[in-house]
Amino acid sequence: MPHASGDLTEAPSDHATEPPRPHPVVDEAMRLLATPGLVVIVGGPGCGRSTVLHHLGSGFHGPVFHGGGLATLRSTPAFALTRALRVRLPTRDPALLAEAVRSRVRGGLLLLDDLHWADPVTLAALTPLAAHCRVAVALRTPHRLPTSAVEALRTAATGWLPVPALSPDAAADLARAVAPGLDPIQVADVVARAGGAPLAVTALARHSGTGPRTATRPADEQPDVDQLAYAVATALADLTRPARTALAALGLLGRPAPAAVLGAGIPELTAAALVTAAADSTIAPVSPYVAEVAAGLLDDTGRRLLHQRLADLVPPAEAPRHLAAAGDPAAAHQRAIAAAADAGSTGERADLLLFACALPDIDPPPQVRMAAAHAALACGRPHAAVQVLTVAAPDPALAVLRGEALTQLGDLTQARASVEPVPDTASADLVAARDRIRLLAALADDPSAVPATAAAITARHGTAPSHPGLRAALAAVAATTRAPGWEYALASAATAAASAGDPLATRWSAWLLVETLAADGRLVEAAQAARSAAEACAADLAYSWQTRFLATGLWCAALGGDTAAARDDTLRRAGDLADRVQPALARNYAVAAVSLIEADAGLLAPARARLAADLDGPGASTELLDWVDREAAWLDGQPEPASVPPTTAATPLLDGLRRITARWAAYDGATANWADTDTLSALTPVRLTLAAWRTPTGSEPEGFDSAATAWHDLVVREEVRCLLAHGLHERDPARAVASLLAAEQLAQRAGLVVLLGRVQRALRRHAVRRDQRGPRTDGALTVRERDVFHLVAAGEPSRRIAGQLGISTETVETHIRAGMRKLGARTRTEAAALALATAGTGPGGGRAALRGQQRFDTVPARSGRSSEPRSREQRLAP
Repeated sequence: MPHASGDLTEAPSDHATEPPRPHPVVDEAMRLLATPGLVVIVGGPGCGRSTVLHHLGSGFHGPVFHGGGLATLRSTPAFALTRALRVRLPTRDPALLAEAVRSRVRGGLLLLDDLHWADPVTLAALTPLAAHCRVAVALRTPHRLPTSAVEALRTAATGWLPVPALSPDAAADLARAVAPGLDPIQVADVVARAGGAPLAVTALARHSGTGPRTATRPADEQPDVDQLAYAVATALADLTRPARTALAALGLLGRPAPAAVLGAGIPELTAAALVTAAADSTIAPVSPYVAEVAAGLLDDTGRRLLHQRLADLVPPAEAPRHLAAAGDPAAAHQRAIAAAADAGSTGERADLLLFACALPDIDPPPQVRMAAAHAALACGRPHAAVQVLTVAAPDPALAVLRGEALTQLGDLTQARASVEPVPDTASADLVAARDRIRLLAALADDPSAVPATAAAITARHGTAPSHPGLRAALAAVAATTRAPGWEYALASAATAAASAGDPLATRWSAWLLVETLAADGRLVEAAQAARSAAEACAADLAYSWQTRFLATGLWCAALGGDTAAARDDTLRRAGDLADRVQPALARNYAVAAVSLIEADAGLLAPARARLAADLDGPGASTELLDWVDREAAWLDGQPEPASVPPTTAATPLLDGLRRITARWAAYDGATANWADTDTLSALTPVRLTLAAWRTPTGSEPEGFDSAATAWHDLVVREEVRCLLAHGLHERDPARAVASLLAAEQLAQRAGLVVLLGRVQRALRRHAVRRDQRGPRTDGALTVRERDVFHLVAAGEPSRRIAGQLGISTETVETHIRAGMRKLGARTRTEAAALALATAGTGPGGGRAALRGQQRFDTVPARSGRSSEPRSREQRLAP
């Protein structure tokens, strides 16, 4: 809200930034001031007291006298009243002063801002004035007015009105209006820190939108956050020392705390409306920013002493950081190790031990480094594990653990070199861990040596080793060779590792199971396994592993989604995941899911731009992005990129999809066709599809029909492509149209806009009669709806669209739903594509070229199959 200039203890606000808006306190104050009386507006710094006075003056029909106190002239008698009336007043006699003011105000309105800076003469005159004049004053809390003066004001006042904080939605709207470029995460941070104070929202939003002070940005060009801090600090100076210390403690803690931790200043802070009591009886600052300012007012010695005191009062997991901030790294190290022993999750244990190893001037012993590395690996943080193990130590246990961390990073050459010094005479567990790394390195670098290596390991450790990691590595060999029962081998290895208390082997085995199932096209099973593993990781705060499983599950859903609604939901979830900071492997799977759905929906520009970014990740994720990039290029009418021979091998499903896309690229005129070197695929749908492509054109098009049946319930988009290929190659028009109609129905239901357009072009060649149905309305989008769909087409999620347009997320969703209804679209991505296609045309113009709901007349039904989804889960056998 805008602030009148009279609130001089606060930073001035630009009235152009935010238009005046209704205020509930203004309405109540106007009602009370219908007759003579005193209304006191109270609130903390930046809450909008001056704004309330400004609105009262603007809405009053009659003369208005606006004055107020000043900190530098608080000892000048009657200064606030003199400033309002602009005449010399008698200041020695309060009664005479009151009469002089009354005679001039009469039926007007007297407004006094910053009453906390008023002198005793002004305060004494307010009580007799209230009986004859309309008076509204603004009083900041906290303040140093005498208790007797406050009691006299309360007795004389007809209304004592606290200014309520802005609601989160209103604060978010104000932040977006002040700084339209803020993203949703920044807006949420501003709202959380400001605590509903309009001035704080304005200053923090400007600060977030323009960035921190830099050497190239002088102080006079900085946002007004420094003025806000000064205003807050001035107000906090009126608190007693216990209250300031309690508020500073909340600022250092960064969270609510029990009253016993904060000391004796809580009642004063509560009376000043600076803190609130939560449902669990903890005390929370109304504005975290104000608490941060209070902490910043401490000198270095005071801050260290307060950190030292908090270390003895907070939970054990928080104490090490306070001790480190107090300048006692040795004590922080010991507390962190002790707290890690009692940690409730692997994630918390890893944080504490890694913190203990990173303290300055501390050289952790080998056992602490090993414990930190073990916990980091269990949470999916191999980089942190390698960093904590970068010490020159001949200890075989450290060497094996470092080798495991390098294995998780994908650097198997360095991993094998790390464990080479471990002798056969080492302990059984160390030898087993060493053999695990040797086996995995051979599996990656020299597959021909794997059988001999595995046989030697089995001879030494048995077919079911007691070491969970080695057992998982042997199961990985079975999975790589697709030996009978490899699924059971991996699942049992994961179960055994969980029973043995080895979270790393448990999650690694589960990950290998998910990845191998997905590689074989068993997408439903892979998604289910990924979902279960992600839930287990979430319970243990293993964020890195959790996001990896979540992203892989979303990729399976994106590839296998058979309805537009399901694909749209997957797009939303994968987009949220890809938009957050996460490990490269998880990000690549999420980006692949988003890009494939966007490309299929016709949003080819954002899909290809996303794929063009430098997303380097290990293993199958790069092969996956390679195929999605080829597919997006082919969908975009550029077959040449899809025909370029790949430089890396791929998993069975991805290799098959790359070859199928290359076949389509060659059909569309690409000059090269590396798919001519097709090998016999182990996956039935891939094998049938490539076999159909290898037959002479038009000789046996029924092969595509058989391939489509094999893709059913597995990958709908490939089923559509097989039916399209059948329709394009079939010489019998009736059979061709039947396949194309089935492809059209599936493409419409799944929201495959680009493939749908290609199918409909093929149908037009057969002169199929259809009745066009237009959208539900005239299809004319509003300017705001077009703005929203333009950002949807750019790949932006709803929360980022809201931030860019300065509206709420709910408003964005309302515009999307309205546009979908107008365009007759089933999903937001389809609607965005239609909105771009209709840009610049009349209502509904151009829409039929992309899609429509058609009724076909006298068309033979496609015999022998139904386009409805099957209930069975198809399992592909070699």
